[in-house]
Amino acid sequence: MIKTSPEQDYSYWSMSIPDLLSQFNKNQEPQQYQQTGLTTAEANLRLSKYGKNLLKSKRETNSISLLISQFKSPIIIIFIFTSVLSYFLGQIEDALIILSIVVASGILGFWQEKGATDAITKLLAIVQLKSIVLRDETDCSIPFEDIVPGDIIMLKSGDNIPADCMIINSKDLFVNEATLTGESYPVEKLASILPKETLLRERINCLFAGTFVVSGTAKALILKTGATTELGKISDRLRHKAPETEFERGVRRFGYFLMEITLMLVISILAINVYFGRSVLESFLFSLALAIGLTPQLLPAIISVNLAHGAKRMVNHKVIVKRLSSIENLGSMNILCSDKTGTLTIGEVKLQSAIDISGNYSKKVLLYAFLNAIYETGFTNPIDRAIKDFCLNQHIDKMLSGYGKLDEIPYDFIRKRLSILVSCSDSEITQTQEIKKSVIVTKGALANILDVCSYAEIDDGEVMELYKVRQKIQVRFEEISNRGFRVLGICYRIHKMQYNNNNNNNNFTSSITKDDEVDMIFLGFLIFFDPIKSDVLQSVSNLKKMGISLKIISGDNRNVAAYVAREIGIKNPRILIGSAIHHMSKDALIRQAYDTEVFAEIEPNQKEQIILTLRQTGTNNVVGYMGDGINDASALNAADAGISVDTAADVVKEAADFVLLEKDLGVLAKGVQEGRRTFANTLKYVFMATSANFGNMFSMAGASLFLPFLPLLPKQVLLMNLMTDMPEMTISTDNVDTESVEKPRKWDIKFIRKFMIVFGLLSTIFDCATFVTLLLVLHSTLNQFRTAWFMESVISASVIVLVIRTRKPLFKSKPSTCYLLLYLLLLLQLFSHFFLLHRYLDLLHSHLYIYLL
Repeated sequence: MIKTSPEQDYSYWSMSIPDLLSQFNKNQEPQQYQQTGLTTAEANLRLSKYGKNLLKSKRETNSISLLISQFKSPIIIIFIFTSVLSYFLGQIEDALIILSIVVASGILGFWQEKGATDAITKLLAIVQLKSIVLRDETDCSIPFEDIVPGDIIMLKSGDNIPADCMIINSKDLFVNEATLTGESYPVEKLASILPKETLLRERINCLFAGTFVVSGTAKALILKTGATTELGKISDRLRHKAPETEFERGVRRFGYFLMEITLMLVISILAINVYFGRSVLESFLFSLALAIGLTPQLLPAIISVNLAHGAKRMVNHKVIVKRLSSIENLGSMNILCSDKTGTLTIGEVKLQSAIDISGNYSKKVLLYAFLNAIYETGFTNPIDRAIKDFCLNQHIDKMLSGYGKLDEIPYDFIRKRLSILVSCSDSEITQTQEIKKSVIVTKGALANILDVCSYAEIDDGEVMELYKVRQKIQVRFEEISNRGFRVLGICYRIHKMQYNNNNNNNNFTSSITKDDEVDMIFLGFLIFFDPIKSDVLQSVSNLKKMGISLKIISGDNRNVAAYVAREIGIKNPRILIGSAIHHMSKDALIRQAYDTEVFAEIEPNQKEQIILTLRQTGTNNVVGYMGDGINDASALNAADAGISVDTAADVVKEAADFVLLEKDLGVLAKGVQEGRRTFANTLKYVFMATSANFGNMFSMAGASLFLPFLPLLPKQVLLMNLMTDMPEMTISTDNVDTESVEKPRKWDIKFIRKFMIVFGLLSTIFDCATFVTLLLVLHSTLNQFRTAWFMESVISASVIVLVIRTRKPLFKSKPSTCYLLLYLLLLLQLFSHFFLLHRYLDLLHSHLYIYLL
């Protein structure tokens, strides 16, 4: 068996399929192996030998590693070191207290992150990519990561290719290899033997990981998996990571800002305290304690927990989050681009009628449409399903006697046609001879059908040149489209005829290529309808109230798209068609895109162009795209928030940030609300950390310069930080005011900076008043001062949290039950410790101070 290691670069593309099959499974004959595939036992052995089919090893986040990661912060490490140092210097009590606080903080973060990690793992398993693999003589659906070298896979339109493989056999297979080659147009693939020196982009008999099937079918042998694939080698060299979202950039800038302030403040305080002759160790610990107090050390954990809770709430609204950091983008989205089918309409395409050029019902048009639909094998689609359902109701299936499929040219997004070659018998021509003929039947977009037609059949069966009736066809097409119907054209051509005297037709064979789609006879129209959803008008209205404008991007003609736009409440929609975009400059498109409501007759590659343009039309635009077709993958990647549905092709779900379990704008609107709620709760903690912490720490830093003693012991600073963080860990469950989810919100670092300075200075003023009261009015002793100020700091920080969590008056916005209970528990714990540890203090000071609060 070939060991597909990165070092071994054998020219498998120059080997025959039987030779490859023999080397990958020497226990079976190639023909038998091709029919049975690997056994489950053999596959498991290979999985343990070669590893998971992943570009880089998946690190399982076990509980121990997650717990250890809580203590990797440089500040935490320094505190552990100073705790050990204090122990050896004889300050055993201080060492144990500091160490206990650090451990408690780490366990708190571990508990929250463990729950978040487990929840996300379960959610992502819902949209796990799988491939059809032949094992134990049965077609099985296997997760990508469990596929091994030697597996035989079955591919169809829309499938992601899970690993590098060799084509065993294929039928009209076209693959998008833009990931590897940069070529956006699909490449035709087929089984063959190539020279050893064939370049990567020219290996038409090979399929590569990271690419996907555009049309056709194939059976292929897996050769290389994981990091040994061509994509794996590139990934190993480049290590691409997902683009940073606006929220992630904001968190990073916020972190840098706090780090600068913390370093300046801590270094200054340490130097001044040492200058005044205070204990170096105690001053060092106090400075580090200030650093802990200033730094929102739980911010990463709280962000993760917030996003995880948001993702869990979203799944209750049938929205699966694939990339947590994109939740903020969904909440900030102000432009949503969407196709109409299945989103604005019910998505159940129905065939209304089949008519000829004159507009009369035609059984011949219906029969040829049925032949085209019933023999199509490229990929399942609603159009063919609608044709088959309608024809079965009309009993057209009884007319299939004598017909049989010979060949197929599957649909692709360039031709926009599907051709089927069928054989049929005509015994009415002569009594002594039977004529066996093959007919090409082609169905597709009307313009693309007319491109291959030279003739047209009129209502009496007469065939005439197309140019004589082309205007009539166009008028009929526009008339039907203006009523909101989708129209396809159908044409045919006799491909070959054979006369048999002995009625032996078994040897009649034929095949076709795209070159045979010429000089065809236009036959008629297929008229489809897809009713508007009953609740879509309300959904669009709700999105508008939420500050989200809807833009329709459709491949359908402008008349149908305009009709749908008017039906959903967009009066006099501004329409831009694909051909116009093709001739526009970049600047011209940027000027027009924002004011355009409907993009019609759009080519697949233009969808990405439109999304990127809309993102450039303004600095505050956050663009979402909702699609489920194979040609939507690039647009989903380009959007700030890529949204697909669970029934979409693998390549589409892989490209999306969110997967809807129902293709419904109402579901999406609920997901947007949850995204905004998650973002609002995340900002609450940021405001808490930048106001209460900054104010308290700045006050302590300033007081240490004027007092003959440290205002708080390092262990008190650490304990205060831990106690105030405990209720804040439940902020993800907090209620959010309606006003906070009405409009899109974005990370505003300038506002946060102003908020921190204003609130921090306001807090410092109250702290200074407290200092004056304790020292000059109440004449507190050292222990009394530290105890009173410790209580004041914890209580004030907690009260501030209750105040700034809402823009409403404090008693008009109810916090969540979980947060409120923890807050009350904190206060009870604080007072119980106060009376237990300081029962000998002057109670007057305490009561007076509480009164001052």
